[in-house]
Amino acid sequence: MNLLAAMDTVTIVGISIGGVILLIIAIFLFQFIGLWVQAWVSGASVRFIDLIMMRFRKVRPRIIVENRITAKKAGIDISSNLLESHYLAGGHVNSVVRAIIAADKANIELPWETATAIDLAGRDILEAVRTSVNPKVIDCPSGESGRSTIDAVASDGIKLRARARVTVRTNIARLVGGATEETIIARVGEGIVSTIGSAANHLAVLENPDNISKTVLEKGLDAGTAFEILSIDIADIDVGENIGAALQADQAEADTKRYQATAEQRRALAVALAAEYRAEVEKNRALVVLAEAEIPKAMADAFRSGNMGIMDFYRMKNIMADTDMRGAIAEGGPPNGDTESKG
Repeated sequence: MNLLAAMDTVTIVGISIGGVILLIIAIFLFQFIGLWVQAWVSGASVRFIDLIMMRFRKVRPRIIVENRITAKKAGIDISSNLLESHYLAGGHVNSVVRAIIAADKANIELPWETATAIDLAGRDILEAVRTSVNPKVIDCPSGESGRSTIDAVASDGIKLRARARVTVRTNIARLVGGATEETIIARVGEGIVSTIGSAANHLAVLENPDNISKTVLEKGLDAGTAFEILSIDIADIDVGENIGAALQADQAEADTKRYQATAEQRRALAVALAAEYRAEVEKNRALVVLAEAEIPKAMADAFRSGNMGIMDFYRMKNIMADTDMRGAIAEGGPPNGDTESKG
């Protein structure tokens, strides 16, 4: 009896464990049954084993099934393997599927490979398709730049402030590797500046602002970008300050300071030369004084050597006095010499 009881207990425990295992398996499989049935009745069947393996590959089966159903109902057959591969690559399956459906309805060629490549490149493929269908308007300059106008100076020196609106459409074929909106804004801004700068005067620009649009469009600014420029419209253009006059005034002031500096330099040079000449005169006078100081010595030597007598000395003094008197008469004043020595 004890043996039978023990065997019954083991059987019950085994049945219980087996039942728990079967229940766990049933619960695990039940979550895929609904998706499998949903895909089957929608005409976008997915193998049941594939749904189970998706769980082991860290793929969310619901995303794959729902997007496959959505594409199938739109007339596009995308296999679960392609959807799963893009999911595992880190792509946005929902955006890619919706973009392909939107492109198909708009008669835009968008293969699965191109769409996934654009998505994996970090671009919003759904927004790109929408922009391709419904062109969008870009403000130039953009609000993010912190500037409200594009400033340029015409040939007559008058500054003009312009704002433009650029209508663009996404070019799907150039979306991968193509430049972004910032490049379009920069090129349009550069085109506006160069067009205004080449104008003969600001009045010509104000009279025909559409010439700016025509000139800029002819430059093919959308080359190498992910967009196609449809139109460039000058939204507003205002007259600013007279930059040319301000520059001329600044140049005149700079010239005045330069000429003043040159004149001051010449004056300082003249003063230095005058001082140098005065120093030279004083030097020569000192040499004359030194030479005159040698005369008494020479006369003394002449007296001692007998080469000069006392009468020669008086005769020389009379000549000197007569010379001083004549000079004083010529100047209109009394003579400076000693006239008494002449008698």
